[in-house]
Amino acid sequence: MPSTPPAHRRPRTALAMGADAAAAVLSPGSLTALAEVCDLAPGPAIDDFTTEAARAALADTEILVTGWGCPPVHAGVLATAPALRAVVHTAGSVRGHVTDACWDRGIEVSSAAAANALPVAEYTLAMILLSGKRSLERARDYRATRIRDNWLAMPPGVGNYRRTVGILSASLVGRRVIELLRPYELRVLLHDPYVTDAEAADLGVRPVTLAGLFAESDVVSVHTPLLPATTGLVSRGLLASMRPDAVLINTARGAVVDQDALTDALRADRIRAVLDVTDPDPLPADHPLWDCANATITPHLAGSQGNELRRLADLAVGEVARWASGDGFAHPVRRERLAFLA
Repeated sequence: MPSTPPAHRRPRTALAMGADAAAAVLSPGSLTALAEVCDLAPGPAIDDFTTEAARAALADTEILVTGWGCPPVHAGVLATAPALRAVVHTAGSVRGHVTDACWDRGIEVSSAAAANALPVAEYTLAMILLSGKRSLERARDYRATRIRDNWLAMPPGVGNYRRTVGILSASLVGRRVIELLRPYELRVLLHDPYVTDAEAADLGVRPVTLAGLFAESDVVSVHTPLLPATTGLVSRGLLASMRPDAVLINTARGAVVDQDALTDALRADRIRAVLDVTDPDPLPADHPLWDCANATITPHLAGSQGNELRRLADLAVGEVARWASGDGFAHPVRRERLAFLA
């Protein structure tokens, strides 16, 4: 395994990501900050490791700062990068480019998944509260009728007082959602088979079975990574067990949910849904979900966008600085945890 670098070094660093990602994530200010903590290779970000310019840059690169559009760092790439010792990713999942060859060499890996989790959690919190008041549906009806509804005649199911929210998976996003829910008078349930009762108590949630989560919750928010074991996890049976008018929120991956079953439940007007992800993503223009008035579908916008991308760059700069000073990564990705990560 590579040794820890001596303190106060300026490790040779190269960028590897798509041109669009580099322009969006790495502002001039971010590049200046990065250049202050490392010896940043000149030129544009690498998006093809087979070019002569890329091989020249990789020859003495110690840290690769990656982003969306980075090609896989396979054994052939590593053969041209003998000094490479660390990868700092300016986005969430590293599955698309950090290969087994990287882990086998002992390359250290960091990810900005924690930074990207916050806007997803903020979106989720907003949708939980808005769905409790039926705000989206009532705004649509108000626009159509121009007649204000009778707020004194709202059924007791409308509102957020002591509403039950179920969190599916204590992932990075799931934990941030739980944290953001604390100021509100809500009951929060959690299903995650890897979280102990003691850990659940520390999070301030009640652990329940998967079936219990869907049967007891007014809102179920899905935060499960898409893995072979979680594909179709939210099944027809679980959807059928949800309370009438309950809400399913999915900001994870569309394929975690049985979408045919969800479509049937929505068309039957049994439940409601807020979907930032679908399967496929995006949906075909003629998919019946588009015609479900009880489904709010957003264009995969929950993750970092606009000025939120600065948070990703700031985290990456901080990680390069920590590694260069010998402190190690604050947000490491461990090979043994890959089976549980998106």
